[in-house]
Amino acid sequence: MQQTTQLRKDTHGRPALRHFARHYLEMVAAMVVGMLVLGAVTRGVLALAGAEISASRQPELASLEMAFAMAAGMGVWMRHRGHGRAGTLEMCGAMFAPLLLLFPLLWLDVLTSDSLMVLEHLMMLPLMALVMLRRRDEYGS
Repeated sequence: MQQTTQLRKDTHGRPALRHFARHYLEMVAAMVVGMLVLGAVTRGVLALAGAEISASRQPELASLEMAFAMAAGMGVWMRHRGHGRAGTLEMCGAMFAPLLLLFPLLWLDVLTSDSLMVLEHLMMLPLMALVMLRRRDEYGS
């Protein structure tokens, strides 16, 4: 007897994995838009006030601002796509979670301010995938 493996299909007949990956990439794009748009607004407002956030002098503040801008962009997109508050907050939490590990390493001089920002971004991506896998039915269909 021959077994056939069939990919689960979403409501539009597309394989669920493709839908999952597309959704992931949409959220990454929304994060980038949030980072660029909200980041530019933040820098503009600070410039008008005669202040700035410097990643080298205030790495914690710069990292928090970046995480907030990315979470805001992604959160707006997720709500537009019909995701609930709990799922949206979990995903936004994935933007801030790396900082719980990275800030102490920065304070202990294990990391530099430059590596903090790079690692923050690199850690967000797999954390987003884990949140999506946790809610597989919501993101894969």
